[in-house]
Amino acid sequence: MKKLFQTLTFSFSILFCIAGFGQTKNENQRYIFFFHNKFVEENDLNVAHPEYGKAEYNEILESYRKDNFIVFSEKRKKNTNSAEYAEKIAKQIKKLIKKGVPANHITVIGTSQGGYIAQYVSTYLSNPDLNFVFIGCFRDVDIQEIPDLNWCGNILTIYEKSDIYGVSAIKRKEMSKCKIDHFKEIELNTGLKHGFLYKAADNWIAPSKKWANGNYELN
Repeated sequence: MKKLFQTLTFSFSILFCIAGFGQTKNENQRYIFFFHNKFVEENDLNVAHPEYGKAEYNEILESYRKDNFIVFSEKRKKNTNSAEYAEKIAKQIKKLIKKGVPANHITVIGTSQGGYIAQYVSTYLSNPDLNFVFIGCFRDVDIQEIPDLNWCGNILTIYEKSDIYGVSAIKRKEMSKCKIDHFKEIELNTGLKHGFLYKAADNWIAPSKKWANGNYELN
């Protein structure tokens, strides 16, 4: 029942936002779709990872909201199909754009497994004006193992040097056939391995906020 409530809350919140957009239109409003990692998908939020500790999912969302972003996110059910989930999100984003939200005011952010969902959203929408932040979600073998991904939009990737996913994703960018006007990568060196994205830390949240605000130079 709790998981159902979370899912319904997510669905109702975005439908409410879409339905009421014309009445409460704020031309400067920015929107974030945030997708969490696999551990949060498979465990309750009060369960700590044996190596990385508690996943600060709610704290991450609150960090974005306190900077006036409207944030859409939910705790996914176990064994969610990333590609199918991305299709659902892509449809919701299309509705927002149809209602008049500028595509460059919408940012899709994902960590780890959520980052792969975000990459699928980028592929499905194929909209060069949307913003994306992919965090800790690229390995060199992805080029062979997930060949159907085709990035499109303004892309920021953030990875940790000590993480097994801590490699540059420039290969994916170069192989993508869609227009990418803005592309940047940030390599962190925290020594936290994959655990860096469990934390509501400014080293990755702050640049993602700048990207979502259209600051593509990250000044």
